[in-house]
Amino acid sequence: MCPECYSTLAMIFAGVTSTGGLGALVMKNLGTKSSTRSRGVPSKRQPLDLQENSMPETLASTELAQHQVVSPEQWLQQRKLLLQKEKELTRLRDEINRQRLELPWEKVLKPYVFESSHGKETLADLFGKNTQLIIYHFMMGPGWKEGCVGCSFLADHIDGVLPHLQNHDVSLVVVSRAPLAEIEAYKKRMGWNFKWVSSHGSDFNYDYRVSFTPEDAASGKVFYNYEQRDFESEELAGASAFIKSGAGEIFHTYSNYARGGEMFLGTYNFLDIAPKGRNETGPYFGMRDWLRHHDRYGAGGHVDAIGRYHEEKPDSCCHGEK
Repeated sequence: MCPECYSTLAMIFAGVTSTGGLGALVMKNLGTKSSTRSRGVPSKRQPLDLQENSMPETLASTELAQHQVVSPEQWLQQRKLLLQKEKELTRLRDEINRQRLELPWEKVLKPYVFESSHGKETLADLFGKNTQLIIYHFMMGPGWKEGCVGCSFLADHIDGVLPHLQNHDVSLVVVSRAPLAEIEAYKKRMGWNFKWVSSHGSDFNYDYRVSFTPEDAASGKVFYNYEQRDFESEELAGASAFIKSGAGEIFHTYSNYARGGEMFLGTYNFLDIAPKGRNETGPYFGMRDWLRHHDRYGAGGHVDAIGRYHEEKPDSCCHGEK
């Protein structure tokens, strides 16, 4: 879905999107102007001390006064107009999905090996009994005490879908470059059950453009989300899909990065129909405004631009940075 994080999400937090072209096309097709209203962006930023995990218990009179209230007949008329646009978006999404399936494949030539709770496993082993494999590239590098907040948010959505994927010929595995012991300690803390393996010591993360070398950092530029961009972190997020033939050949079929991962964030789909939408009202105007590890709500602290949690609040001089 590291949420500027999904840059993933380091790039979700930054508002950079792998589906920016789709968003522009949607706006053009729907005949509407691009708006920040769905994200709940106000005209002025609110102070950090007011936004820290705080939600009003009642609707403020100013909010009620600013929003249009109409008769049931007028409401139905407006709702049906929006429904037409929603249907256009659904049909456009169907077409994008069709084109995704028509993308060419590339053969995987390297013999990648991962560390798992069952010992060493090859990329082929990660398929299990299925012919399709989805890998989520989770931002957690060597020495990190915990995973990125945005990736952790996405990971909270995984366990419930696993029985459905497994019974539809798809395996889903999470991969990080952190050593296995560090992964398993954090996985236990978060209460997750999905399969999570370590690519530590292999080229896998580097080849799929989600980890970057000290040389990359020194150059100040990395290739991420199919373009050269400024270096922000040694680890970023994404998702990749693979298929295995009957002869055991493996092909890479698709990868997405940055805000492309939002498609996996079911929580956002619920928020998008809530009266206040995503309600990301500042100071960062993204998930950093409110999102925390699920065991850290109410603990204060802040999330930095690449999705890592810090117990202290940011310097006051940085409150207004987007």
